[in-house]
Amino acid sequence: MAAAELTAHALIAQHRPTLDQALEAIRTRAYWSPHPEHPKAYGENGSLDAAAGKAAFDAVLNTRLDLGQPGTDDWVGGEVSPYGVELGVTYPHADVDALLPAMKAGRRAWRDAGAELRAVVCLEILKRISDRTHEFAHAVMHTSGQAFMMAFQAGGPHAQDRGLEAVAYAYAEQVRTPGTAEWSKPQGKRDPLAMTKSFTPVPRGIALLIGCNTFPTWNGYPGLFASLATGNAVLVKPHPRAVLPLALTVAVAREVLAAAGFDPNLVALAAERPGEGIAKTLATRPEIKIVDYTGSTAFGDWLEANARQAQVYTEKAGVNTVIVHSTANYKGMLANLAFSLSLYSGQMCTTPQNLLIPREGIRTDEGPKSFDEVVADLARAVDGLLGDDARANALLGAIVNPDVKARLEAAAGLGEVALASREVSNPEFPDAVVRTPVIVKLDGAKPDDEAAYMSECFGPVSFAVAVDSAADAVALLGRTVREKGAMTVGAYTTDGEVEEAIQEVCLEEAAQLSLNLTGGVYVNQTAAFSDFHGSGGNPAANAALTDGAFVANRFRVVEVRRDA
Repeated sequence: MAAAELTAHALIAQHRPTLDQALEAIRTRAYWSPHPEHPKAYGENGSLDAAAGKAAFDAVLNTRLDLGQPGTDDWVGGEVSPYGVELGVTYPHADVDALLPAMKAGRRAWRDAGAELRAVVCLEILKRISDRTHEFAHAVMHTSGQAFMMAFQAGGPHAQDRGLEAVAYAYAEQVRTPGTAEWSKPQGKRDPLAMTKSFTPVPRGIALLIGCNTFPTWNGYPGLFASLATGNAVLVKPHPRAVLPLALTVAVAREVLAAAGFDPNLVALAAERPGEGIAKTLATRPEIKIVDYTGSTAFGDWLEANARQAQVYTEKAGVNTVIVHSTANYKGMLANLAFSLSLYSGQMCTTPQNLLIPREGIRTDEGPKSFDEVVADLARAVDGLLGDDARANALLGAIVNPDVKARLEAAAGLGEVALASREVSNPEFPDAVVRTPVIVKLDGAKPDDEAAYMSECFGPVSFAVAVDSAADAVALLGRTVREKGAMTVGAYTTDGEVEEAIQEVCLEEAAQLSLNLTGGVYVNQTAAFSDFHGSGGNPAANAALTDGAFVANRFRVVEVRRDA
């Protein structure tokens, strides 16, 4: 759609069918996505194919990304890919005292546009991002360390799905209350009291999105589009090591807003100088009324305690647990767990960390297996999965920062190593730090071991924890979620009573549960429109991606009433 065609009528005609399908998807929770997962699906109808996307990414390197936003007082950059490539891109550094007032200027027109027009403008932004998925994939890959295919899918269509999902929920919540109502109250023999009432969704103000290093688009798009679709301006503060994907997103959003007749300053970028740490300053500004954050528990807790003027949505850290009690598909279980532990070097907030296994062993379709046998077989499954370096690179990606590498190296000293981590060379990117996972045996009855498995060890580190019984495993699971939080819980059991006990703990502690996964669905993956990412009900996150609660408090409904 050319810029001249971005009228309200044209936008609604093009995107209303997609919005309706998204609304139906969140109602039924069935599979649906308008964004193709396969790289070969791109290259027609204005979308970039693989070669054009790579060329577009290469053209951005070593350039100044001028967004044309007000208040620019410097140019900052310094991103270095986990694959060893210096990106060389510089971004506008904002004088926030100039930028924030400018972001307020267009709010009235954006508010008055109404829920439907805001939604289809957001869908046009997502459509243009989708057309550039190959370009965005390289940007995500070279800031997060994800392998290309994961960066393409998770950073592209899956992130776009989550953004669209947020728009759908935002629209549904805003139209829940009618725009107008005629009110009449009978008064017996007297004339009834009659009033005309109007109800307008009113945005809170400026939203601050604090981006993360590992999944800048997947974790960023829900908050960005939920705030924008509910009428708020959005200030995007990327992680200093992952600026490019969100900066490109801001550029597209500004382009679409301007073409649709709205102030482009409704979306702006706040890049920072090395070590500047502007998130705390921005998050406590009186103009900031919403904060979205993904990252460490310490800073998430700080935001919740100190950004008192804002609605704060956090996804922090947790200790994800899998109970291994029994299985009817031993090989399938091992293969599924091996993949879950290996994907993106465990650098996902949903990756399992603690594997709780009865010390007396488990029942399987291959006969009884002792604790040591289960752990050794899992180690062999991981080794088999990652034995070929080309396949290992495609699954592992690169270690995103030195802290992850340090935790991985320190983990070997925490207990008996069942699977040692090894270095994997990447011929295309020889400076990439690529490591296979480590599995460490711990004893759930030893206080010294508890200090290790009751703390999050973000990265390719898993603990096989011996427990006395299924009941002890369930109790430990409950305590872990309650005290440390969990984004995901997994369990393998063929015993109905054990399954019911695990499910009851997850319901009680508000943890998302996956049972007996042995195929192509993994505990650390969630599908937009169907699966909830986090619950908002345990310490790992105070919000879920995405549900009505994630969007409803980003606006308030203001009533005007008159005598009829």
